[in-house]
Amino acid sequence: MQEWAEYAKFFAGLLAIVNPVGAIPVFIGLTDGMTVRRRHHTALLSALAVGAVLLVALFTGEAILSFFGITIASFRVGGGILILLIAVSMMHARLSPAKQTDEEAQDAAEKESVAVVPLAIPLLAGPGAISTIIVYTHRSSAPTHYLMLGIEILLMALIVWVVFRTAPLLSQRLGRTGINVLTRIMGLILAAIAVEFMANGLRQLLPGLA
Repeated sequence: MQEWAEYAKFFAGLLAIVNPVGAIPVFIGLTDGMTVRRRHHTALLSALAVGAVLLVALFTGEAILSFFGITIASFRVGGGILILLIAVSMMHARLSPAKQTDEEAQDAAEKESVAVVPLAIPLLAGPGAISTIIVYTHRSSAPTHYLMLGIEILLMALIVWVVFRTAPLLSQRLGRTGINVLTRIMGLILAAIAVEFMANGLRQLLPGLA
């Protein structure tokens, strides 16, 4: 039961940090003027790109840390700080600069294809999501662990596709206020996860604090 609770916590954290509902206004703005068919195609490409990036992080994240000589404890603290900054922005119903800067937003407005950049990267599958996956991947080396995380990543990609495909309808039903409320709730969940990451990392780096 404890193991399933950990996987549920991972999925909740990943959903909070990817936050496809919060990205609806950006998606609608970037796809404004597109035909329905092209907008649906953009939604599909974005979802596939999100899944691909997060799966790459799942299978190569630890190898990258080893290559640079970074301990998982240090990465937990650094990733926790990054996620906390994103969470604070979300609680103010704003996009964090860690996800998309003003310059990137302006550049995206001039691009013909926006599915992969900036929608998938860095808006959805950004540094925070990648950090979350690497931290959770380190908890076990069992094939079933990787399988479970991989399934949850694919489920997240499916949610991104459904949300983006129905973005105009969801935007009408929820309104800007509804989207902001959901984003703030996700930000609160994310802040708690970030604090847990930092606490666990500091406990490993400074055993005297335990």
